[in-house]
Amino acid sequence: MHLSPAYLDHLARFIVPGQRKILGLVAPPGAGKSTLAEAMLAAFPGDIQIVPMDGFHLANCQLARLGRSERKGAPDTFDAAGFASLMRRIKAQREGEIIYAPDFRRDLEEAVAGAIAVEAHTPLIITEGNYLLLDEGPWAEVRSALDEVWYLEVNDAVRQQRLLERHMRFGRSQAQALAWVNLTDEPNARRIAQTRHRADRVVPWDEEQA
Repeated sequence: MHLSPAYLDHLARFIVPGQRKILGLVAPPGAGKSTLAEAMLAAFPGDIQIVPMDGFHLANCQLARLGRSERKGAPDTFDAAGFASLMRRIKAQREGEIIYAPDFRRDLEEAVAGAIAVEAHTPLIITEGNYLLLDEGPWAEVRSALDEVWYLEVNDAVRQQRLLERHMRFGRSQAQALAWVNLTDEPNARRIAQTRHRADRVVPWDEEQA
């Protein structure tokens, strides 16, 4: 996927050798945050690393202990304080230091610790996730570590279809996938949409016309 000149121009101003910048991409589930982040990485190889929020999903055993397994993906199913702490540490990363961050594996439905090695010389870190602009609890500490946050605007019907296909691709039946979208993903999506006004930039995002 090739990004349009408009995206490239916006992105290029964050890439300043010797300066650490963090750009956040936020949107409801299925909006294409990961796809956009990967396209940005491909456009500026060597200058960008991606550190997704999803690496801070609580482990399934903890979700079961807390009785939150059926709400996986809601704000209280993440280690929000840990994510905020990592963003602050990355922002202040020292020369020569390597910071190891977790990543989320959809095939396992679990986070994997230390899967991403963040290099000090990388000028731009992109973090993408649902709750970067949520202004409650530990989530409220995230925004101050980010230089700018873009909210991705996507047609809801397109986004919901992507979610349905994603859930089925990773093992749910069509009925199970539809139920998860309606009962879990969409309540979260409405909550995320309420944070839109806090974004620095609202970006229409169409993967087919990027």
